[in-house]
Amino acid sequence: MTLIIGEISYTNILPTFYYLDREKLNDLDCRFVPQIPAELNRGMAIGAVDVGGISSFAYGENFDRYTLLPNLSVSAYSRVGSLFLFSKIPIEELNGKSIALTSSSATTVHLLKIILERFYEFSVQYKVMKPDFESMLENHDACLLIGDDAIKTVWNKSDQYYMYDIGQLWYDHTGLPMTFAVFAVRNEVLQTEPEKLSVLYQQLINSKMKSIDLRFQPMIKDIKNNFGGTQAFWEQYFQGLSYDLNDQMLQGLNYYYQLAYELGYLKKKVQTISLWSAFDHCHSM
Repeated sequence: MTLIIGEISYTNILPTFYYLDREKLNDLDCRFVPQIPAELNRGMAIGAVDVGGISSFAYGENFDRYTLLPNLSVSAYSRVGSLFLFSKIPIEELNGKSIALTSSSATTVHLLKIILERFYEFSVQYKVMKPDFESMLENHDACLLIGDDAIKTVWNKSDQYYMYDIGQLWYDHTGLPMTFAVFAVRNEVLQTEPEKLSVLYQQLINSKMKSIDLRFQPMIKDIKNNFGGTQAFWEQYFQGLSYDLNDQMLQGLNYYYQLAYELGYLKKKVQTISLWSAFDHCHSM
């Protein structure tokens, strides 16, 4: 059976994929599917993707169908640098206004809603749109962009609009880190492809650790050539992210799920966050 691996098409998750031995994984009948988070979320839900990086919110919707790979995520303790609310007016004046939301993901969209509804006690009108800055702000007071779309917009528009880092807003109100993407596997794959999953997991961990050990330098060189940006920007960006999934991150994730459920964004309360283990299959947090 081919193991279909979802690979988020954003720079922020690249350290976990950059040093994979893809030839070895291909020989094991593993196939990579690069897509934006929203597409991978749908692929996992319908069984077209077996394992990979997905939005944390998508795991919350399917916590009883998925298991998380431990020690892997895209998280931040405060500022993220690629998840921004761009606004024509200060955030304190957004009550009763309209915000265009990116169609690319789910975690940050719901995180913004939680922040504005729970912490600011605002009532805001939302519209989901393709991530195009100009069209999003044409008829709305603010817009939410994530990933590479947000980074490019910061470079080009940062001096014209109010900008709010969503990770920083979450931290300011909770004191907790936020986990935006997790590595999930469909539960049935745990039984059918344990050996392939073990090899993939070890390679993901090795890639993460090698990226950190090399301070992301070879990867940054490639990103600059392909995407642009300065050395200083990318060094600061990756230093602000974490690719672990520790107890504090799980605490922040559980609080996010709790608020999402209380506000009606999750239909089911997340009872447990199950973590996979190569030795005893999984345990719960």
